[in-house]
Amino acid sequence: MTTARKSAATAKAAPIKKSASIQEDRHFVVALARGLELLACFRQRDRLLGNQELAQRCGLAKSTVSRLTFTLTKLGYLTHVEEAGKYGLGTATLSLGSAMLGRLDIRKLAHPLMQELADFSRCLVSLASRDRLSMIFIDTARGSAAVTLSLDTGSRIQLITSATGRAYLAAVSEQVRNKAVEGARHKVDAARWPDIERGVAQALIDLHQLGVCCSFGDWHHDVNSIAVAVRPGGGLPPMAISCGAPASIGSREFLLKEVRPRLIALAAGLEKALGTSG
Repeated sequence: MTTARKSAATAKAAPIKKSASIQEDRHFVVALARGLELLACFRQRDRLLGNQELAQRCGLAKSTVSRLTFTLTKLGYLTHVEEAGKYGLGTATLSLGSAMLGRLDIRKLAHPLMQELADFSRCLVSLASRDRLSMIFIDTARGSAAVTLSLDTGSRIQLITSATGRAYLAAVSEQVRNKAVEGARHKVDAARWPDIERGVAQALIDLHQLGVCCSFGDWHHDVNSIAVAVRPGGGLPPMAISCGAPASIGSREFLLKEVRPRLIALAAGLEKALGTSG
């Protein structure tokens, strides 16, 4: 397994840090929030997780997790594998994901355009949406050399170091961006933070000067990527379309000179088709 594959495979769920104002809201149902947090702990490569693993990921007491897994199993959102003493996602979660993906018209319109760009660039072209401190791929198109990235629909990459995440951050309000960056500060090595913070600031400059956001070795030292935000409409927040590959395939020069104009045109055409341009 390549290092890039390991980076995607070992992504963990970060516990939701609720502000005091949310916790004090009388309409906020803590038990429901905890159950949803627990389901969010599962990642694409997690077939089974035990109560101890879930407790560590959620930041909850094991006794609380035990009650949640029991309840979610009864409702079909989890399935219990007795011989392993662990849990996997149940079929009830599939209906939720299918319902959400089904209403994303952008996926149907974007995929053939993404595949065309992937074939030209030999890179991985992805459409992603934010989930907490990650960007989650909701569709991918694979070029002939993209297999080494080992990323697919459902994969997650870091919000603040990836071109995909930076394109999202550049598209949202300053308030939303600052809150996301501040939340990420506590999840990374303090020694790396100045470089990461500069990378986020540079994304705004890159968007203004180049029309895309970049990550050349920031998410992973051997991976280059560029991305641009798209507005899907339907009251949904901005998403991002990226094109990336190992540096040996997708050099900085190639991505900026050959891929960049095509990626910008793809996003513009997509927004026009969705009626969100302008």
